[in-house]
Amino acid sequence: MAPKPKPKAKPRIVVIGGGTGLSVMLRGLKEKPLDITAIVTVADDGGSSGILRQELQIPPPGDIRNVLSALADVEPLLEEMLNYRFHNGAGLAGHSLGNLMLAAMTDISGDFVSGIRELSRVLAVRGRVLPAADQAIVLKALMSDGTYVTGESSITKANKRIKRIAIEPPDVEPLEDAVVALQEADAILVGPGSLYTSILPNLLVPRLAQTIEQSDAIKLYVCNVMTQPGETDGYSVGDHLAAVRDHIGHHLFDYVIVNNSEIPPEIQQRYAEQGAKPVKLDLDDVRRDGYKVIADRLVYFHTYLRHDAERLSHHIHQLVEDWMLRKR
Repeated sequence: MAPKPKPKAKPRIVVIGGGTGLSVMLRGLKEKPLDITAIVTVADDGGSSGILRQELQIPPPGDIRNVLSALADVEPLLEEMLNYRFHNGAGLAGHSLGNLMLAAMTDISGDFVSGIRELSRVLAVRGRVLPAADQAIVLKALMSDGTYVTGESSITKANKRIKRIAIEPPDVEPLEDAVVALQEADAILVGPGSLYTSILPNLLVPRLAQTIEQSDAIKLYVCNVMTQPGETDGYSVGDHLAAVRDHIGHHLFDYVIVNNSEIPPEIQQRYAEQGAKPVKLDLDDVRRDGYKVIADRLVYFHTYLRHDAERLSHHIHQLVEDWMLRKR
């Protein structure tokens, strides 16, 4: 009797970022036959995350909790409970239950990384979730007027144009599991998310960008659909890529995935009232800079503009599959 053929190994994809955009995309990617590792920023210092970071001396749990929730294989009610935010109660108001659970699991297991791993097991997370470093990072921004602003939550509130971002301590050690995941990846995906406060803080952790550069994986960048007030005002797709290149010192990506659908005027007006506009697609300039571009209708509107997770994950999976075929 002939032995059964071994099942084909899933392509290993490492996704880097933080914030809502990353979580939305991961909800689509987890439905694809991919081995997912998410490397998540630890620079948040506002709200519930900032309080827990300061009082318990742990990395901020908020972005990690969002990613765990997105990758969890649980009933919708449990996911809603994880994201539930208390509105009343001395000491409880403002905290999300998932943040408190992650803080508790950190205390029970002895460290933040073990806490994430144990909570991932409880939630049946499809993939691995890793912080970029096992300690909190402080962001410091040099503004175009020469002033400095310290703290992730203060940078966008400063309402000034960001010239450069840095992390403190600058020599923070990356999580070794994150470095190994990048070394073993078949595909590396950065974004979507806040350029200066979610994406670049990960890439500025020593050795992470260098490891990406040295990898022979396919490297993808998912650009935001809208500009972010106080962070990327007036930015085009090319401006996002230029900011990464200026901070890292070289090109990092093979492909850029962008939205090319028109956003209805009434939705644009709603966002304009908050200071946000559609990110301009300067297609010719981006291609001239050496990037391959995947452009499609990648958004839908339900209260807020969001990436279409199903359509976006289809493009990503197809690119990864084609890349794997060419490597064989």
